[in-house]
Amino acid sequence: MNQYFVYILRCADNSYYTGVTNNMERRLYEHENGLEPGSYTFKRRPVKLVYCERFSDINQAIAFEKQVKGWRRAKKEALIGNRWDLLPILAKTAKNK
Repeated sequence: MNQYFVYILRCADNSYYTGVTNNMERRLYEHENGLEPGSYTFKRRPVKLVYCERFSDINQAIAFEKQVKGWRRAKKEALIGNRWDLLPILAKTAKNK
């Protein structure tokens, strides 16, 4: 069975990076060791894995990654903190701004 991961890294500058991969261990190694000089995380190391969700369907993983990438910081932090209950509240707050 195939598996895919949507993950969030906290970078050294306290920003978040969201990605999708089929090999979490390899991808984290690549981020931590700066194997791609043009990547977002290259100059923001060290990075720390703060969230990871497993999917069996690549299309669901990609859709979730795109959704999370569009979220404000507060929603990402609610997800990282496993506070799913806050997501609808934070979505409404964003619409009222």
